[in-house]
Amino acid sequence: MTMNNSTSNRRIRIFDTTLRDGEQAPGASLYPEEKIRIARQLARMGVDTIEPGFPISSPGDFQAVQHISRELQGIEICGFARAVREDIDAAVQATQDAAFRRIHMFLSSSDIHLDFQLRKSRQQVVEMARSMVAYAKRFVDRVEFSPMDATRTGDEFLFEVLEAVIAEGATILNIPDTVGYALPEEYGAMFRRVRQSVRGGDTVEYSAHCHNDLGLAVANSLAAIAAGVTHVEVTVNGVGERAGNCSLEELVMAIETRKATMGVETGIVTGEVYNTSKMVSRIMGFPIAYNKPIVGRNAFQHEAGIHQDGLLKNRSTYEIMDPDKLGIPRSMIILGKHSGRHALKHRIGQFGVQLNAEELESVYTRFKEKADELKVVTDDQLMGLVGATVDGPSEPFTLTHVQAVSSSDRSRMASVAVRDNRSGIERVYSGTGEGPIEAIVNGLKQAVPMEVEFVDLELHSLAMGAKATGEAEVTIAVNGETFKNAGMDQDVLVAVAKAYMSACNQAARRFHTDSSVAVPGEPEASKHAAARESEQMRARV
Repeated sequence: MTMNNSTSNRRIRIFDTTLRDGEQAPGASLYPEEKIRIARQLARMGVDTIEPGFPISSPGDFQAVQHISRELQGIEICGFARAVREDIDAAVQATQDAAFRRIHMFLSSSDIHLDFQLRKSRQQVVEMARSMVAYAKRFVDRVEFSPMDATRTGDEFLFEVLEAVIAEGATILNIPDTVGYALPEEYGAMFRRVRQSVRGGDTVEYSAHCHNDLGLAVANSLAAIAAGVTHVEVTVNGVGERAGNCSLEELVMAIETRKATMGVETGIVTGEVYNTSKMVSRIMGFPIAYNKPIVGRNAFQHEAGIHQDGLLKNRSTYEIMDPDKLGIPRSMIILGKHSGRHALKHRIGQFGVQLNAEELESVYTRFKEKADELKVVTDDQLMGLVGATVDGPSEPFTLTHVQAVSSSDRSRMASVAVRDNRSGIERVYSGTGEGPIEAIVNGLKQAVPMEVEFVDLELHSLAMGAKATGEAEVTIAVNGETFKNAGMDQDVLVAVAKAYMSACNQAARRFHTDSSVAVPGEPEASKHAAARESEQMRARV
């Protein structure tokens, strides 16, 4: 990619197809109301175009596209269709209330697709493309045409198809790498040849649509941008058929981080990237890989002592992006066997605890033993080590007992015992819920004198076999601030209880001098607060 010294950057339009191509991933099917929720968030994040679905495919998809078209008047809505009249009619009707809209039509162009799937001659395909673009132009000014499997279509026939649709009024040419076959230099060069060689090629806009079968979707999309493309089709978290599509967050942050070099920019509100990623992951039920760029759990976390030391001195030593600007909760230091004393002292200091050199060395020795045993030492475990060193508990609350009773035909019940380390009093609380996790959380809510909102739960297995350990990550909100912590145990329900209690301890430490957060400590007050959130939590767990 060449250096661009211009002071004004070229605008790249982000076309989001999470709700259409992304939903085609096995197991990613969405209900209409889920599509609407995601579409609202996509609009909030600032995407330029939303492709909400395939209207002809089902009544639910038609209704979702129609609802989104009516509600989101400030964004372009794209109706997807095969080069078939019935598809075009459905797309036109579903999007008719949109303030801005386009029809996106596709038709196979490679010989392998024509011979084995479409079973039509090249001439038949040209005529189909020509007539259906002309038909769509009766209803919509902006018509996008995609020659499917373009990167395995020879130039001669590809140019012929594109010239035919330009002549009939296509305004955007999307040249897709449908099976993720192209290399970046090949994909960029293809756009240059089309723009230079196709009659009318300088009168239309260009869009890139890349799949990730070889892990090159983002690289290919960047190559297309360098070749003059102004629209890029993406999905949140890269979800999509097979290995997925070009990842929205990766493409956007590559542009944002290197825009001075590339000379381009997007209109994405980067502070909404993380929230959007988490929403799509939850609703689709697709977990995000730990090492996923930008939004993965490890993307901004560091365990190596050398890295931790550098980060504590200056974040830019090992991070090229600021996670705060992406809306990502900051937890850059992960304590494990590779961590050093500097990171350990820093984390303990964040809890308001100051240790002398001898105490720190004692904690560090115990910490290393614990890290070898557990791989990662959570905050509650660390503060337990601190408490053992300074002869007293360092956490406001200690979970001492958890028991849950399950049944297939009635509400689950749980009891928890929590010691208030400030008073030394230990109490037992009970809770009920549709599931054991809800029952445990409803019991724990009564133990802490704060209004706690249950925000999120992630469960992971840290090993295999009969002695596998479960890890739970719980996020809560108190007074509008979020707190996140982890718990580990062979019993996953106990792991959830530990994580929730640790997050509550974080909040209690944060607000220990703020009387406005405290609420009456009687169990009944907490029971009412827990009941108000039961329905919300059932939707999250």
